[in-house]
Amino acid sequence: MSPISILLVGFAMSTDAFAAAIGKGAAMRRPRLRDALRAGLIFGTIEAITPVLGWLLGRATSQYVEAFDHWIAFILLGALGAHMIVAGLRADPEDAGDDDDNRHHRFWTLAATGLATSIDAAAVGVSLAFFDVHIGMVALVIGVCTLVMVTLGIMLGRALGALVGKRAEIAGGVILIIVGASILHEHLTGAA
Repeated sequence: MSPISILLVGFAMSTDAFAAAIGKGAAMRRPRLRDALRAGLIFGTIEAITPVLGWLLGRATSQYVEAFDHWIAFILLGALGAHMIVAGLRADPEDAGDDDDNRHHRFWTLAATGLATSIDAAAVGVSLAFFDVHIGMVALVIGVCTLVMVTLGIMLGRALGALVGKRAEIAGGVILIIVGASILHEHLTGAA
């Protein structure tokens, strides 16, 4: 997997967290940089751990699926990408305006939201287990991209609201589909 592909995966994995952060930032009265960095660190840490867990699961089963692993990666990434696109096109039911900053910014609330937005990263980790990639580097890139995107999302949330959030999720879905298709293409054509 090329460095550009790893960066694209990192960006794609951070877009749903970015969308959630914009929502959180919009719900907060006046988000401060310290609060945004804290949220980014929580989301980024969780988002970096989940692909490693998925990778470990994938490695445990890789010997049984080696002949068709590229198809698994293509299907998983394609399905995740399609799901992100559909979620980005759907109206957000969480638009009930709750202005309680403490409720929206508590550690456990942020951690639960971070976990919910990182399930797709675990699936990406499973698909990457079938290839010669350094999962630590991929996890680090995903975590750093998420930290940056969530911090920006919280700070921009007040001004941008839902306008950008859904579009970011759609873009992330398209990127995942492209990465999955490129993995399949590389395997079928023998390209490195």
